[in-house]
Amino acid sequence: MSQQKWAQLGLESFDDVVASIPGFRSREGQRRMAGQVAATFSAAQLGKVDDDAEAPERAIAVVQAGTGVGKSLAYSIPAITLALARGTRVLISTATVALQEQLVNKDLPALAAQLEQPFKFALAKGRGRFVCKLKLERLAGTGEAHDEGDDLFAEEEAAARARPAQELQARMQFYASMADAMATGVWDGDRDSLATPPEPEAWSPVAAESSSCTGKHCPTFDSCTYYERRKSMVAAQVIVANHDLLLSSLGARLLPELDNCLLVLDEAHHLPATALAQFACALDLSRLGWIDKLASRALRVGTLLEVEEIADVPGHSGHLRQTLQDLARLVMDFYGDELKSQRDSWGPARVRAARGILPEALLEPLAQASHHANGFLDALRAISKALRAEIRDKPEEARRLSTMYAQVGALAPRLEAVYDTAQLLLQQPSEDDDKQYVPNAKWFTLETDGEFIVVKAHASPLLPGATLRRHLWSQVRGAVLTSATLTSCGQFDFFLRESGLHGDAAVTTLEVPSPFDYSAQGIFVAAETHADPRQASAFTVEMVDALLHDLARVESGALVLFTSREQMRQAVDALSTAMRASVLVQTAMPRAQLLSLHRERVANGQPSIIFGMQSFGEGLDLPGALCESLFITKLPFAPPDDPVGEARAEWLRSAGRDPFSELVVPATAIRLAQWVGRAIRTEEDRAFVYCYDKRLVRTSYGQRLLNGLPPFALEKRLPR
Repeated sequence: MSQQKWAQLGLESFDDVVASIPGFRSREGQRRMAGQVAATFSAAQLGKVDDDAEAPERAIAVVQAGTGVGKSLAYSIPAITLALARGTRVLISTATVALQEQLVNKDLPALAAQLEQPFKFALAKGRGRFVCKLKLERLAGTGEAHDEGDDLFAEEEAAARARPAQELQARMQFYASMADAMATGVWDGDRDSLATPPEPEAWSPVAAESSSCTGKHCPTFDSCTYYERRKSMVAAQVIVANHDLLLSSLGARLLPELDNCLLVLDEAHHLPATALAQFACALDLSRLGWIDKLASRALRVGTLLEVEEIADVPGHSGHLRQTLQDLARLVMDFYGDELKSQRDSWGPARVRAARGILPEALLEPLAQASHHANGFLDALRAISKALRAEIRDKPEEARRLSTMYAQVGALAPRLEAVYDTAQLLLQQPSEDDDKQYVPNAKWFTLETDGEFIVVKAHASPLLPGATLRRHLWSQVRGAVLTSATLTSCGQFDFFLRESGLHGDAAVTTLEVPSPFDYSAQGIFVAAETHADPRQASAFTVEMVDALLHDLARVESGALVLFTSREQMRQAVDALSTAMRASVLVQTAMPRAQLLSLHRERVANGQPSIIFGMQSFGEGLDLPGALCESLFITKLPFAPPDDPVGEARAEWLRSAGRDPFSELVVPATAIRLAQWVGRAIRTEEDRAFVYCYDKRLVRTSYGQRLLNGLPPFALEKRLPR
């Protein structure tokens, strides 16, 4: 079938499904988006190409679809139709597991009932979101007795048990209840299906991990939730993943191959930040006992299998431990005073290497650490290869051998982290580098763990776009990136640079406006204060006074978004007794419980006001009376005060560029658009939006921010 006919087929399928949905109103913008998706996925050349052929055709669409466009239907119908026609699969990646589950539990089942050709879909999650039954059984005391020398999960047990008696008892009861729920079939082993999701420190000791997983040789393999989910993915034409999983599994063959599938990135504005987090790395320079333990395991297993390469393990492990200890001392010599001066501050003390340049004295031990870690890893690879061969040749001993594999593999990621972090830290600009050289962000932290002082080294790429170009876009043939907020101040440029697509000839952009009539449905009140918002103390007092005056008129549902906990605390303290009864504070209860109570109050005709932080400014759907008033206390600037942001701002300034204009304002524009997007959710909604930051109407960059928002009717209000 020709490219043109494929595109026509995708759009016709969209029209047929829309026509078959009772009461569904066709939207011009939604159809435009569907047409762009169909054209993009028709143009992409998938699969293998001849060695002497020209480079395969790539096609990537970046589509901003305003609130109410119905983007999931606009991309899923043509994508699935074309995947079925072309004999390939669709990979949909979203920002969060919650959005994944909405697609799998609501959107795709509804579409499957309407689409003429049947298709199967599956949810893909990372292994760590599932329980390891062996670990759970050991911690809950329900598993089989284990050999004295079997320390496969010794660290998990030690971590879980090294707690105060009362806390330990509660934790063990928690594990016992999980094991009982699995045994009785009440729970399937998926962390996200627990009634109350556990804290990370409680979940970590029982989470499944690829490095210690023995796969089909595990005694609980036949009832493993993770592998059961993997089976459902094999037969599925549509896989729903998330951005973290997509980037962490590149090259791992967990998801469909990116050069032979149709990729949809929903909530794509999260992709750059996810990329930076995914490719950053850290190295613990203080807690090094794992090195001797890994060496002991490697020598024991390698000796049994007669692996020659283990002869180098004692040397590599001994030198590695000594080198990391030397590094910790050197870091404290160079940065200790600055780190110690921050010890009383919130969070770990931190110091960043200016311009990404480390002291010369650190480079040689880092090079030695990299060398010995790499040599140690070579020995582990040889052991792994020998174990796999032995398992293949001696299936009757597979369980014993796979346990050895897991014992070595459980600690291997720490060794990989040493090598990866050292490699990033060693990259230094040379005299031959021009001004375009982009350094890595490098920093060190100091924190306490009980009675121990822990020094860590950290490194991260500086530009998410460069990282995404190298690791993601080099593999992708056909993709659609979409979100309600991809433009910043009315332009796609910022997102294209951040996502690594700026200047890519395969990229097409499309902006589909919301079908809502914002000028008729909403009023944006730009309320000014006498105090400058940068003078936090004076501004907050004045802002809270104006906020309480406006909140007194709320008759139904409202949402107040704060930029700091201190700001929210002062507003709560200033509430009258009568108004306090109507306010629900984000930090007072779990999110689901808070939203349920809010809906209940509004349904009963009572005023209900949510006080929330940044996480409530995105992904919150409160249509109609649930959010008739939205209050933004201050512009949600995110100054580059994290190590990567600081390093990036420094690099821009060194090149004569302005980080505030290039980074802070565009990022704030996207965040502000997300916050304002909470107000109007349907074509019937009516809402007021209040912003108390006078910079929005008094500065040139504020005008840029305002131009990037929906076209509400604007009212300016002078200070009282």
